[in-house]
Amino acid sequence: MRPQFPSSFAQTFIGMETKARKVLIADDEPDILEILKYNLSGEGYDVITAKDGDEALEKARRTQPDLVVLDVMMPKKTGVEVCQILRTQATFKDTLIIFLTAVNDDGSQIRGLETGADDYVSKPISPKVFLSRVNALFRRLNKAEVKTLELENIKIDPERFMVQVDGSDIVLAKKEFELLYLLAQKPGRVFLRNEILNQVWGNDVIVGDRTIDVHIRKIRQKLGIDCVTTVKGVGYKFEL
Repeated sequence: MRPQFPSSFAQTFIGMETKARKVLIADDEPDILEILKYNLSGEGYDVITAKDGDEALEKARRTQPDLVVLDVMMPKKTGVEVCQILRTQATFKDTLIIFLTAVNDDGSQIRGLETGADDYVSKPISPKVFLSRVNALFRRLNKAEVKTLELENIKIDPERFMVQVDGSDIVLAKKEFELLYLLAQKPGRVFLRNEILNQVWGNDVIVGDRTIDVHIRKIRQKLGIDCVTTVKGVGYKFEL
């Protein structure tokens, strides 16, 4: 009998992913940086800050954030210039970008969105409204991300919580499924142990050091395929 899971894996996965989202905020006003960082951190986001356009570019390339928040008028490089540079690089093609600006007119907003921004927030900023806009962007992104994966002879369906190998159903426990789905979304990418623990088990759950190893071993046994590779001392990756 198939285990009972939440009605939609998407709901579980979306909640799990939000905790791991990385946000870069670039603004030359320290008060704004502090307020936004405080509110986003309180929601579980991992927040990085920058005080000008050059620092924003350097930290974006180094940390690979999921969302970049850019003040339009910054020293060294404007938010628009930073956005234009990021959008020319394949790494940031799908990265979410929000502009912050004190200029609240239709023309400026249209130009900002045409540059490649996903949203436009006017100053003075309401932290609650800003947070709701960020959460809304990630909800839309997560809905698009939660999709059936077909990798050679393996099919992973998050809506039905089902794994098939060569057309045969394989029953996985809830955490085994979530772990497999996480790794299989990005074949070849090495996921760090702490990253896996955070995204699959969350920050509020204490698990043993061998928890991931045990789940990986069970996944390999049940699938009958050694599709998860251990990178010694680092983490794990999915590859066929």
